[in-house]
Amino acid sequence: MKILIAPDSFKGSLTSLGVAENIGKGFLRVFPEAEILKVPMADGGEGTLQSLVDAYKGEIIKERVTGPLGEEVEAYYGLIENGFTGVIEIAAASGLTLVPEEKRNPMKTTTYGTGQLIKRALEKGVRKLIIGIGGSATNDAGVGMAQALGVKFLDKDGKEIGYGGAELGRIERIDMSLLEPRIKEVHIRVACDVKNRLYGREGAAYVYGPQKGASPEMVMILDENLRHFSRIVERELGVELQSIEGGGAAGGLGAGLVAFLKAKLEAGIDIVMDAVKLEEKMKKADLVITGEGCIDGQTVNGKTPIGVARKARKYGIPVIAISAITGEGVEKVLYEGIDAVFNIMQRPVSIEEQPTWEWLQFVSEQIGRVLRLGKIKDSFFNQK
Repeated sequence: MKILIAPDSFKGSLTSLGVAENIGKGFLRVFPEAEILKVPMADGGEGTLQSLVDAYKGEIIKERVTGPLGEEVEAYYGLIENGFTGVIEIAAASGLTLVPEEKRNPMKTTTYGTGQLIKRALEKGVRKLIIGIGGSATNDAGVGMAQALGVKFLDKDGKEIGYGGAELGRIERIDMSLLEPRIKEVHIRVACDVKNRLYGREGAAYVYGPQKGASPEMVMILDENLRHFSRIVERELGVELQSIEGGGAAGGLGAGLVAFLKAKLEAGIDIVMDAVKLEEKMKKADLVITGEGCIDGQTVNGKTPIGVARKARKYGIPVIAISAITGEGVEKVLYEGIDAVFNIMQRPVSIEEQPTWEWLQFVSEQIGRVLRLGKIKDSFFNQK
């Protein structure tokens, strides 16, 4: 039996590689001769960098950069494919978790550190970049990121603006002449799992601003500033931003990456599946195991288990999903290529107390035992 194991991480507990390893151990207790192929997965959110580095046996490089509040923080980026491709997560340098709850304010937070990570990766000679833009603390439309790469944003007096979403309304001119030249030679793919536009009621400020600390009054200001920013970009650079699906992701960083770096926004799960060559590895599998921390009705919206299952369905390969918990609407995944769902929870505990590795191994072993019973039954009736 050849089993391909391609899960996402169980956030706060195990990386995607850790999940795959423990699922594999459970199956080997039942099928010790099975060929186990572990493919760490992600869908573009936090954990994407780790999953790609694990899949390629790449390296993670730590850097000191400017954090969301303008203070220095320790961040990191990844190198895979022998340094040909760099992997960056906005959460590492400009993430919400880097800002204490009482200090969260998207009027002030900046993506400058993300731009610094991009520059450090360019200095390593990367030719491709994969950028995951989930988990940001910002609403600056990627202006901070562009500033770190040499772009100047000038007010009506010709002075450079400062950091944060509050400053976007001051922009009157954009000077791209000092943009880091190496960026023009690099192909950039942005892992984006939302379709929100840059501004408006479904835009960056209204939908995501409150969770980043914005009051209702701030949301209105931020949204108006994004509208102003969009008008300036179209006038100065000839790029129309509001039509971009996903332009509102990460406080407008999605739009900024397109405008300033000519990046391409794509579904995160598609980028990861392509990067790890999942389909090629899957073709000869007898069984596919996937999963993530929570599987519910939202999983069908481009999350890892569904992306994996849809690939497997092309080849008629059965798919079993394993999660820490299942939530409302979980039955929806059964119509999208997943044949059965199991959760590992044995008793109510916090994430910190949960013996995830132990429970993963146990449930995987039980799934294996059921499959073995099926094989025994088939053998018995064939003899009859």
